Amino acid sequence: MSDISDTDNILSPDDDKYMIRCENLVKIYKTSDVEVVALQGLDLDVEKGELMAIVGNSGSGKSTLLNMLGGLDKPSAGSLTVDGKNLLKFTDKDYMEYKRSTVGFVWQNNARNLVPYLTAVQNVELPMLLKGQRRRRQRALELLDKVGLSHRKNSRLDQMSGGEQQRVAIAIALANNPRLLLADEPTGSVDTKTSNMILDIFKELNKSEGITVVIVTHDLKLANHIDRVVAIRDGRTSSEILRKRSYVEELNELGDVVRTETEDGDTHEELAVLDRSGRLQLPKDYMQSLGIKGGDKVRVELDEERNGIVLFRSG
Repeated sequence: MSDISDTDNILSPDDDKYMIRCENLVKIYKTSDVEVVALQGLDLDVEKGELMAIVGNSGSGKSTLLNMLGGLDKPSAGSLTVDGKNLLKFTDKDYMEYKRSTVGFVWQNNARNLVPYLTAVQNVELPMLLKGQRRRRQRALELLDKVGLSHRKNSRLDQMSGGEQQRVAIAIALANNPRLLLADEPTGSVDTKTSNMILDIFKELNKSEGITVVIVTHDLKLANHIDRVVAIRDGRTSSEILRKRSYVEELNELGDVVRTETEDGDTHEELAVLDRSGRLQLPKDYMQSLGIKGGDKVRVELDEERNGIVLFRSG
């Protein structure tokens, strides 16, 4: 097996700060008749220990990105670094080791995580058994306790609710002690109460274990409870939604009657993102208001009074 920690895979000193670095990332799917560009120059940085969400419409490229971060698909071009390792230089053996030691994956479909005829604790033990890990039973019980399922350790899949199954799936994803946890629509098939419970588990794991957590979701209500949300459109990072106050600040103010929300109760602001080449994607409602569409020419002027730029329709 090649050494995926060798110096050839170390790109920059910033890798100590970032768990994920994508620069001009491209993914092209080819068939005999057509080419589909799923990602077309995506830029994204995720710091170590961060909990963040990725949102986007179907076909935006978010699932493609998640599959590449999880080592399930290979980039076509650009740069993709995870935990200091350059995935574009990976061999098949490197990818196998990466999936065993660096990343954990939680799927929306529980069938991809769970073996139905095994108990909860046996399901969590399974990836450790395949890896030859010792103290499997003790570790599996610890993980079930972390997701609040110690009392269901001997239950089979058909004896558990959808939310309980998803929590077992999270415990399984943690079995290889990953530094990066990826979740694909983890609350897509559960109710609001269970969704909030699952999000709380991710928050606690992020805080107590220091695991970097990336959640892909259509659920904007879920995203609103996360400090940083990256929106992807047309295969590129188009905007970031940032909480104006962190949860720590809000908790510190619970004893006060001080509220700094905007009039409509929103505690977030959305920022457009310039990529590293200076490209900017405008929200569709902005383009509709200006009466412009992709490919149109526009005039850009500096506004020194506002320290910004102004966009005008051409003609």
